Amino acid sequence: MATASPLLQLPVLVADLGRVEEALRASVVTDDPFLTEVASHLILAGGKRVRPAFAVTSAATADDVMGAASPEVVLGAVSVELVHLGSLYHDDVMDDATTRRTVESVNARWGNLKAILAGDYLLAKASEIAASLGTEVAGLLAATIARLCEGQILEVQSAFDLGRTEDAYLSSIDGKTASLLATACRIGGIVSDLPRPQIDALTTFGRSFGMAFQIVDDLLDVTSTDEELGKPAGHDLVEGTYTLPVIRTLAAGGTAADQLQAVLARLRPTDGSIEPVDDPAARAEARVLLRATPAVQSSLDTARAYVEEGQKALAPYAGTEATTALEAAAEHLLGTVNAAA
Repeated sequence: MATASPLLQLPVLVADLGRVEEALRASVVTDDPFLTEVASHLILAGGKRVRPAFAVTSAATADDVMGAASPEVVLGAVSVELVHLGSLYHDDVMDDATTRRTVESVNARWGNLKAILAGDYLLAKASEIAASLGTEVAGLLAATIARLCEGQILEVQSAFDLGRTEDAYLSSIDGKTASLLATACRIGGIVSDLPRPQIDALTTFGRSFGMAFQIVDDLLDVTSTDEELGKPAGHDLVEGTYTLPVIRTLAAGGTAADQLQAVLARLRPTDGSIEPVDDPAARAEARVLLRATPAVQSSLDTARAYVEEGQKALAPYAGTEATTALEAAAEHLLGTVNAAA
């Protein structure tokens, strides 16, 4: 998975993320011990906290040196992470996942119904926190939750669709991934009362980074090993989620497209079944075919273009410690792209 790890090298951000962690845990404590346990499950499992890191860092981009985040910035960071966590609860139900972040998934441990309700609870808590930060933040977070759903629905609708277009793919990842990273940056800017042009630039950076982040993550499913991913490579192919290298290979036509279609047919459910067909040999063959096509490199180039778009948006605000940290995160993502090649 692509990460924003250079951000975590800033001591002040490490301290702020510790405050975010405490606030995250406190936000889901209820009078019902069972609900607290279920809602806390993935929080306690840890995580990269990429979205809170972007919110906190964006809030400080007007300062020469990052200082401790305000309580409002910490709450904004908590709200975006709660939305992310709630979406993971729902994703694991849809994927019938058994593990998440090296621990048993909520649905595997307590069942789908409880996982869905707990995910809903996390989204509700995120909305409650956002409302405490003002109507603009509340409206922004609500719209982002809607975009997450729209992006996920677009992906579900196109499952196993050999005719999935590039525009449909980009629209889906814009909603399911980029929108929340854009919102994390925007909330950081709003609650810090930054100038509107700077808030808009941070939003552009977050969205561009999010688009690149998802493209790189999708590429790693094709180019990386099981050991590197920590899960079976080619999972998207099994789920029928045809990402950019698949779409471009099929659209190019020719022998490679014909061979890929034949292999994908072996992974497609038949007789109306919705259960994925995990044929390890077909999965491996499809990945070999894809890695031999120009589509992997062209997809890497697209990710790089999104990163550069985000860097360009930040250029007028260069020179501060926080802006430099965001730029470093983008450079790290480019490094991940190059390594994937």
